Amino acid sequence: MLTSIRTAALRVPKGTVTRTCVRSFGAAKEWIPDVSLDTTLVHGPVKPCEKTGAILTPVYLSTTFVQDSVEEYLAKGYSYSRTNNPTVTMLEEKVAAIENGHGSIAVGTGMSATASCINAFMNAGDHCVITNCSYGGTNRICREQFVPLGMEFSFVDFTDPQNVKDAIQPNTKLIFSESPTNPTLTIADLDAISKIAKEHNLLHVCDSTFATPYIMRPLDHGCDLTIQSLTKYYDGHNVGLGGALIAKTPELYERIKLIQNMHGNIMAPLTAFMILQSMKTMGLRVKEQSKNAMKIATFLEGHPNVTKCVYPGLASHPQKELADRQHRNGLHGGMLWFDVVGGDQAAIKLMDNVKRPWTLCENLGATESIITACAVMTHANMLREDRLKAGITDGFIRISVGIEDADDLIRSLDEALNSL
Repeated sequence: MLTSIRTAALRVPKGTVTRTCVRSFGAAKEWIPDVSLDTTLVHGPVKPCEKTGAILTPVYLSTTFVQDSVEEYLAKGYSYSRTNNPTVTMLEEKVAAIENGHGSIAVGTGMSATASCINAFMNAGDHCVITNCSYGGTNRICREQFVPLGMEFSFVDFTDPQNVKDAIQPNTKLIFSESPTNPTLTIADLDAISKIAKEHNLLHVCDSTFATPYIMRPLDHGCDLTIQSLTKYYDGHNVGLGGALIAKTPELYERIKLIQNMHGNIMAPLTAFMILQSMKTMGLRVKEQSKNAMKIATFLEGHPNVTKCVYPGLASHPQKELADRQHRNGLHGGMLWFDVVGGDQAAIKLMDNVKRPWTLCENLGATESIITACAVMTHANMLREDRLKAGITDGFIRISVGIEDADDLIRSLDEALNSL
């Protein structure tokens, strides 16, 4: 039968329109119920094209979409790519499925997702309780954009939920967690903080970029919204910039979708296509990165020239019990940090001199192992006094562990440490 269809297609007279491929491929077959997160990462809601059988969602590089008639405007679901684009929509649906949310928006960067969240749920005169150790860009946008617009922010230590409760004011609208925090790797008890949020009728958002949904899904712990920098572990290859804001309910989703449209803040279709492919291996990468990070952290903790090493998988982590309870399958991610004998200048020397496969640059969560000087890179835009108070010294060494051979990474670090 298949051979006859192919032969018939080859014999179609020139100029004749044929729809053989439409008859050859039907709707996608049904799925077995309750597939694992690993399977969802690969497939999610993606279906083969009913017309062509293409296994991947195509890249729809079109700004606009033809309508059949005025009366049937939007019957196909698309009008203009600032609002919706089929490739981007598929990424948004897949991210929502992985994060266990109702819906998500895919935007240009992780910072775009953060800005969209605050813009969506806060107005002039509103107050937010936010972690005192967040990504430097988050800290800056709160201070330099939203405070001048009349919003208020209390930066507090989220390691004790009571601190969050004590910071709530009559005009508080939002609680903003980050877990694990960038870069100090403190853990927020999301269940406890979500309970506090609900008691006060507040929204609770968590930036879970460091954890990834493979390790922890904030919506499973009572949060209303999740922020992800898709640039990091979702992309995982230092290729695409992107962010996502995931909503737990239809009402919250409608609000963030409106903000995305009004701001014109939608991801480019080609980027969405690339992340749709790279995210399939997130589980494999995160497992390997977690294994490598644990091995490297154990080595660093025992090195005589290392004064402190922090990784949620180490028994010495002050919140190890919470990390084990909140993170799934004993995984704690690929991020860690350490201090060295000799202080800031020695740390800077190490970062300048460490050999490949380590790379000195910004970004994290990629297949390549990255070493970062947070004080002058990721957190340079924090007020210095706030940065130091949060524990981010001038010589703070943050590393993002990749998927290389852990022994090679350790040999390079050992050589750099022994030269101090």
